[in-house]
Amino acid sequence: MSGVFVYWDNSNIFHEAQRIAEERDGTPGARYLVRIHFENLLRLAHADRPLTKAWAAGSIPPELNQLWNRLENQGVAVELFDRGARERGEQDIPDRWLQLRMLEDGWDYNGRPGTVALLTGDGAGYVEGRGFHRTLERMHRRGWRVEVLSWTHSCRRGMRLWAEENGVFVPLDDYYNAITFREPSRPGHEFAPRRDETELDLSTRPMT
Repeated sequence: MSGVFVYWDNSNIFHEAQRIAEERDGTPGARYLVRIHFENLLRLAHADRPLTKAWAAGSIPPELNQLWNRLENQGVAVELFDRGARERGEQDIPDRWLQLRMLEDGWDYNGRPGTVALLTGDGAGYVEGRGFHRTLERMHRRGWRVEVLSWTHSCRRGMRLWAEENGVFVPLDDYYNAITFREPSRPGHEFAPRRDETELDLSTRPMT
């Protein structure tokens, strides 16, 4: 086997984390303070197994540059897209870029497949024969083991059920406090108190 291959749809993971933050903190303002703890989420994906490749699609706001650089320093290849380019589709192009990386790896490592750890809940396009779910099926037929990591409420039901039957579904909700943290509010705008990430416990993480 060729180790773990991580494919990370950051927009999907982050925007749905904002919804979770509102629900857990009980205030709409919490969505503007929650952040993803990149290091812990990456570790949750590979679960201390050998990491062969990791790809992440994200956005280009300058305030995130330092975070993207930290991720790249851990061996993740990051491709950034302009979320303001509405005419190109805000999420369609990053999704297709990630799916292309998955198909390329599936071809390049044919005969020695590894484990796919996909971080997204986006299962759109399945009926049309495209999208993350279809790409996972193609890789699975070639012998790849499959793990989907997503927020339960936002994962496309068909993809989640398929992952549970053919691989592993990892609900990010169970690791919320370890893979997110909350920035302090600006003075005079106290939505919620600062919260640091907790230690990541992998003992309950399901594995293929």
